[in-house]
Amino acid sequence: MTGTTTRISHWIDGRESAGTSGRTAPVFNPATGQQTAEVDLASAAEVDAVVARATAAARAWRSSSLSKRSAVLFAFRELLHARTDELAAIITAEHGKVLSDAAGEIARGLENVEFATGIPQLLKGGFSEQAATGVDVYNIRQPLGVVAGITPFNFPAMVPLWMCANAIACGNAFILKPSEKDPSASLFLAQLWKEAGLPDGVFTVLHGDKEAVDAILTHPGIAAVSFVGSTPIAKYIYETGTAHGKRVQALGGAKNHALVLPDADVEMAADAVVGAAYGAAGERCMALSVAVAVGEVADPLVDAISVRLPKLTVGDGAAAGTDMGPLITREHRDKVAGYIDAGERAGATVVVDGREADVPKDGFFLGTTLLDNVTPEMTVYTDEIFGPVLGVVRVATYEEGVALINANRYANGTAIFTRDGGAARQFQFDVEVGMVGINVPIPVPVAYYSFGGWKDSLFGDTHMYGPEGVNFYTRGKVVTSRWPDPATSSVDLGFPRTR
Repeated sequence: MTGTTTRISHWIDGRESAGTSGRTAPVFNPATGQQTAEVDLASAAEVDAVVARATAAARAWRSSSLSKRSAVLFAFRELLHARTDELAAIITAEHGKVLSDAAGEIARGLENVEFATGIPQLLKGGFSEQAATGVDVYNIRQPLGVVAGITPFNFPAMVPLWMCANAIACGNAFILKPSEKDPSASLFLAQLWKEAGLPDGVFTVLHGDKEAVDAILTHPGIAAVSFVGSTPIAKYIYETGTAHGKRVQALGGAKNHALVLPDADVEMAADAVVGAAYGAAGERCMALSVAVAVGEVADPLVDAISVRLPKLTVGDGAAAGTDMGPLITREHRDKVAGYIDAGERAGATVVVDGREADVPKDGFFLGTTLLDNVTPEMTVYTDEIFGPVLGVVRVATYEEGVALINANRYANGTAIFTRDGGAARQFQFDVEVGMVGINVPIPVPVAYYSFGGWKDSLFGDTHMYGPEGVNFYTRGKVVTSRWPDPATSSVDLGFPRTR
C-alpha cells in the first residue's frame, strides 16, 4: 500500500472496534488512484456477536418514550447539519463525487432524519370506543427488534439515512453494513449518533463483504433487512432473506428514460438531462441514462446536449470548479469504457467520446459520452452502465416512446419534458415506472413520501423511507379490551360477537 496506512474499523457498542477476522479490503481515493486505507471485513462469528449486543440494546431502546427518541433524532439532525462540510469531504475522498454533490446527498439524507423526528405523530394508532357493548378496540405499531441495512457505494451517507432514521425512531436497533469501497462516512454518522445521545448498541457499523452479508441474511436474530444496489444482488438479498423468515425491502438497478416531446423547451431539457445523466459520473440509480427523442426534437436535442459536454470540467471532486469526478474503481471505469466500445461496434453514433476526453491520467476518470441512434437490442441500452454514458433513442411518436419505456425490465424512475399539461398527465397515467418526473429530471421523492421502483428495480412490496419505511420497521397489533363491572361478570363460552 502506498501513502497513509489508515485502518478503518467497525463501530460496536458506541466505539470503534477493530475486526478479529484477519481479513481486510483496500480503500482508494478514486481521484488519485492511490490506496489510502484498509477496512476490516467481518466474519460470520463477528456478525453473531454484534447481533447479540444489538438485541440487548433493542430491548432497552424500545422501552424509551417517543419524546426521548424524538429528542435524540432532533439532536442528531442538528449535529449532521452543522458538520455537513466535514462529512462531504469524507465522501469525496473515498467516492470521488464533487463536494457540492456530496453536500447535496447529505441534505437529502437530512430530510429523512427530519421526517423521523415526527415519530410521536407517525406512530399514532386508531381507537374505536364501544366496538361492542363495553368493548374497545385499538391498534398500535411496535418495533421489530434488530434490523439491518446493506448499502451501496454511490450514496454512503444518504442511503444509510434513508434506513436508520426511521428504524431507530421506531424503536429498533440498527446494524449498518456499508460498502467496503467508501466506509468512512458510516463511522462519521455513528459518532454523531453517539454525540446525539443514542444509547450504545442501537446503531452499529459492521464492515464486510459477502461473508458478512450472508451472515446477516441468515441470522435468526435479525428481523428485517433493507438493501439498495444492483438487481442481481437485490434479487439474491430478497430470496435469501425471505427464505430465512425476514422482512426484506431490496431496491435494485435502473435504466431511467427521459421522454422528450417535440414541444419541449429544448434548452431546459438539455440542461436537465446533462445534469441527471452525468452528475456523480452517472453513478446514481436515478441517473437518466436514456433520452427518448420524439420526432423532430431529436436533432436539436442531440446538438444541445453535445455543446454542453465540453464545458464540463472533469477532475478531482475536491478541487474548486470541478463538475464531475472519477468513477469508483479502475475496474469499473474500464467496464464502462467497454460498454462504449460495444455500442460503437453495434452501430451507435459516438457524438461525444469519453474515452478520448482530456481527463487526469491518475485516478479512475472517464469523460462524458453521448451515443446517438441507440437501439433497444444494444447492451448500452439493455444494461445498467452506471457511468457517464447517455444514449439517445429516436422514436416517431409519444406512443412509441411510452411503449419502449414500458417494455424495459427496469422501472425505477422516468421523466417527461413537455409544455403540454395534458400530455404530461397522460404520461404519468400510462408509464409503468415507480417514480415519475414532469420536467423534473431526477424525481427522488421528498422524505414524507417513499422511494422505490417497479419490476426488476424492486424486490418486495415495501418502498423505502417515508410512511412505508415506518410501516416496514414496525408491525401492527390490534388490542380488544373490556373492563366489565365486577357485579355483572359471568362466564360466557360463546364466540365473541360485536352485536
